[in-house]
Amino acid sequence: MSLFTGLEHIVRENEPLAPYTSLRIGGVAEYFVEPTTVDELCEVVRRCEVQGVTMRLIGGGSNVLVRDEGVAGVVLHLSAPAFSHLMIDGELVTVGGGVSLPHFVSATVRENLAGAHHLVGIPGTVGGALHGNSGAGGHDIGRWVVRATVVTRSGCQAIRESDALSFSYGSSSLNELAIVEATFRFPRDTAGDLTRRLQKLWIVKRAQQPTMADPCAYVFKNHAGELAGELIERAGLKGTQMGRVELFDRNPNFFIAHPGAKAADVLRLIELVRTQVHDRLSLDLALSLDLW
Repeated sequence: MSLFTGLEHIVRENEPLAPYTSLRIGGVAEYFVEPTTVDELCEVVRRCEVQGVTMRLIGGGSNVLVRDEGVAGVVLHLSAPAFSHLMIDGELVTVGGGVSLPHFVSATVRENLAGAHHLVGIPGTVGGALHGNSGAGGHDIGRWVVRATVVTRSGCQAIRESDALSFSYGSSSLNELAIVEATFRFPRDTAGDLTRRLQKLWIVKRAQQPTMADPCAYVFKNHAGELAGELIERAGLKGTQMGRVELFDRNPNFFIAHPGAKAADVLRLIELVRTQVHDRLSLDLALSLDLW
């Protein structure tokens, strides 16, 4: 394992990836690396770049499907304290890319900062949310970002200021290998009003999606302003099951993985849904999931 000489303490071989994904299925990572510092992260990335080793980053795993065969190369996981800090100074919130999005939301609401509460019920990490510009009800995370610190695929740190960033539905220009830190600015709000709005949004979300304890994933992007779940239902697919994976009854854009499910079941169900929606509605659904 000469690739990791001196870094053996942060590397594991043939690490099962299922526990790191919301679907809780899939194969192993050839090398699973959990850096303890940004410098260690940069060093691993530089070595992989020089030796041509494939690198992937896994955050909360809510938008990833790992194939049953697993993945070659390195999977990075930013779980150390160096990537999990959260500091609030007035209206500015500086947060590590590995911080969970639910924790980020609750921390801002406790400080009476409005904006992030719109993201309630969305799983994942802050870094992943910024990369994919997570949002709900027309409120996406990118609108509040001030700057982001990233690690490029060549292993260099860089700062991206907001005026150099662009965000759109389900994507952003933050396509670097890793977002290690970000700073946001949120306006202050009245504590009682903000808490009530958060609770209302949470109740609506709970009624429309599985619990975070369910092995599940939100699979397709909305299409031209229409909710993907409604399109799937219009195509007559509600309740469809493939192997041990089925469409969630209240929103069929969520795939539920039952015990014994395989990534192959998810892939077959994705293909079925895509084909049927195209044939019956003349629409092509784009994946929200990353396929590994």
